[in-house]
Amino acid sequence: MLQDFLEHFGYLALFLGTFFEGEAVLVLAGFLAFQGYLRLELVVLVAFLGAWAGDQLWYTLGRRYGRGLLARKPRWEQLGEKALVRLRRHPDLWVLGFRFVYGLRTVMPLAIGVSGYPPRRFLLFNGLGAAIWASVLGLAAFHFGNLLEAILGEVKRYELLVLSALLVLAALFWLWRRWRQRP
Repeated sequence: MLQDFLEHFGYLALFLGTFFEGEAVLVLAGFLAFQGYLRLELVVLVAFLGAWAGDQLWYTLGRRYGRGLLARKPRWEQLGEKALVRLRRHPDLWVLGFRFVYGLRTVMPLAIGVSGYPPRRFLLFNGLGAAIWASVLGLAAFHFGNLLEAILGEVKRYELLVLSALLVLAALFWLWRRWRQRP
């Protein structure tokens, strides 16, 4: 049942998850690749495409409607101002690495769009950053499966328990982030 679901919807779910948020979905997909349900190279590719496309959308929205979008959410506006200060000091470095800074995944591309950062340059550095992010996190999750197997023995015996725990942790992480972002 799980295998059929993942064969039909696993990569689509990964794309949508990385398009909107990313970390927890990619970690789960990397672990599922270790289990043999997904292919690691496709996990990294789909995660890259989802993250890249999502950030391109937020950047474009930031260029067009940035100040208005940031003003709708006071927390985003506050984070956006901090992001703009950092972006002015080291713009290319921030475009490459904002995915690795907790809490800036959605706000940073908006702020970059507001800042007037060149679109072609964002296309390039956003792509490089998304490729690095997808590779590092996807491979780390895959190797986490190896570590679990070394500790627990054959992980397949604990498959349902581990997947359930990862899903619960991902849901709790998502809920905690939403709770912290409320006004």
